[in-house]
Amino acid sequence: MEISADMVKKLRVKTGTGIMDCKRALQDTNGDFEKAVDLLRKKGISTTRKRSSKAASDGQIASYIHGDGKIGVLLEVNCETDFVARTEGFRTFVREIAMQIAASNPLYIKQENTPDEVIERESAIFRAQALELGKNEKVAERIVEGKLKKFYQEVCLMEQAYIRDDKKTVQDLLNELIASLGENIFIRRFTRYQLGVTKGN
Repeated sequence: MEISADMVKKLRVKTGTGIMDCKRALQDTNGDFEKAVDLLRKKGISTTRKRSSKAASDGQIASYIHGDGKIGVLLEVNCETDFVARTEGFRTFVREIAMQIAASNPLYIKQENTPDEVIERESAIFRAQALELGKNEKVAERIVEGKLKKFYQEVCLMEQAYIRDDKKTVQDLLNELIASLGENIFIRRFTRYQLGVTKGN
């Protein structure tokens, strides 16, 4: 099957992986996009680690106050160079993420930032609910896995659906930016303020 430039570009935007790696993955999967995404997962992890080895000490600290003045966000997003930090694409991304945090109230940046005790508590609750419904242990475990996945999508910023396009996640949005700008970019930390309540990580 002939692999078009548009197919390669679409996969690169989705995964943040290099052009040649995307082309090879599509060739190896006969142009099957979803299989190519799966194939690139290991490569994607490798690529991310290579990028992460580069110092990302530049970037931007941004604040966002919701229109009614009752919610505010303080956010730090890092990149490798001042040049990228000053681009409109980077600054737009930072503003969008601040708005995402204000609107969706995440508790953690990534799934792996979720404390073990929180995961254990939620798992115990989900398991008890399943057993209460008369499910056996094997079925209960599958239910726990499904509910945990949904839990992460609610409380982890990178897993959340992007507020302007629920067909993509915040991680997808970040991958698109990395693919576009070609630098290691990551969300370092945030604090969300709400009248009477403060949540951050």
